[in-house]
Order: sequence, then C-alpha cells, then structure tokens
Amino acid sequence: MHDTLSLLMNHRSIRKFQETPLTEEQLHAIISAAQMASTSSNVQAYSVIAATDPELKKQLAALAGNQAYVEQCPVFLVWCADLYRLKQVTAQPLQERTSYETTTENFIVATVDAALAAQNAAIAAESMGLGIVYIGGVRNRIAELSELLGLPELVYPVFGMCVGVPDQEPGQRPRLPLESVLHLNGYSREQAVHSVKDYDATMKAYLHERTGGKKDTPWSEVMADRLAEPIRLHMKAFLDDKGFMKK
Repeated sequence: MHDTLSLLMNHRSIRKFQETPLTEEQLHAIISAAQMASTSSNVQAYSVIAATDPELKKQLAALAGNQAYVEQCPVFLVWCADLYRLKQVTAQPLQERTSYETTTENFIVATVDAALAAQNAAIAAESMGLGIVYIGGVRNRIAELSELLGLPELVYPVFGMCVGVPDQEPGQRPRLPLESVLHLNGYSREQAVHSVKDYDATMKAYLHERTGGKKDTPWSEVMADRLAEPIRLHMKAFLDDKGFMKK
C-alpha cells in the first residue's frame, strides 16, 4: 500500500500525549501543509489559534467540557472560519459595491475551508509521528471561548485539535461499510441503510471488547440517543450575533 494511503487508513484519535513540546518548525510545517488544502475560489477563509500557554489551555479545557487532554497536549489548535479578514481587506476595492460576506453560502465556504485545512494539518502531523484528536467541545461555551481568544465579528471556532507525541496506542474504531457510503451515479436510499444492521453487530463487538463488557450498544441506538439530545442549541443565536448567515 502507498505510504500516504497507509497513513490515512491507520488514523486513530489520540487522547494521551507525552510532555514533549512541538518545535516551532513542526508547528509551522503543520500549518503550512494546512494552507495547501483546497480552498473555494482561493478565499482561504479560515484562521488558526495555536494555544501553547498552560494557563490558556487550562481555561480552554474548562470551556470545552473539561477534557483533560486539551490542557495536557503540547499544542491545542482552534480552527476558525474567518470572514473578518475578507471583509477588512476588500472594503477599499469594493468601494460603493454591495458586499455579500454575510451570506449563508459564504458561511459554508468558510466552514468547509477550515475543515479542509484542518484535515491537511492532521495528516501532516501524523506523517511526523504525532497524534491528533478533534475537539468539537470548543462549541460548548462558544461565546466565552470566543471572547477568551479575542475573536472578532465573522469569526467562529469550528473545532479544536490536540496535537502532540502519542502516549497511547488506542484501537481503531470501525467505520460504516463502504457500500453504505459510496453511491454510484445517484443516491440509493436502500443502500444507505441496508448494511447498518451488520455495522451494528460490528460496533457491539467493538464496544464490548473496548469497555471490558460494560457496553455493547449498537451504533444505531447510540445515534438515536445522540439525536434525542438537544446539543448546543445556542449555536444559531451565536452565529447570528457574529454576523453570519444574514442572507
């Protein structure tokens, strides 16, 4: 298997890190790789906050659900969708023309740009022998976290990412069967769901082994519990306050 494919197929989320700090060269290489990700119309509508200060990481960990690895990892990256920069630098060239930076489409562009760049960064970090884990918990108390990081209008934290030298070798979580995800020449409703029964059995066995028999819940039931929970209902109001999706 090609080295890049092997790297991708062996991804695991790392939640325990050695104390070894990242060098400036490593951090710059990771972010430079992120910058080479595809970006819609070259807008590059994202920014990254690299938190290395212990006290700042402690505060970020508290705001992100008290996840200890946010505080313990050498570098915590906060990936932000950023339309503020575009608004500022285009003000003079636009002159009297109407600007549409607040549209839903541009919100999607910025969010996707941040995600694509982050995944490039994740692959770059893993190619250097480092480990990562994404942290959606930055959206738990997103207004407080945004204030802590000084994020202006039209900037919001999409997710965080712990980066460091792994201090664990976790198992790999099974994914849905390929046929549930890959559709040829059109969407198949039957194909989307028919193999989930087999995946439920796979995940039951995986959880049973991972938890020493304490859990063996099928994937579909785990997802039902997740959908039944009103998670982060504050996001719409927060994004509105930040100036997103006005049109």
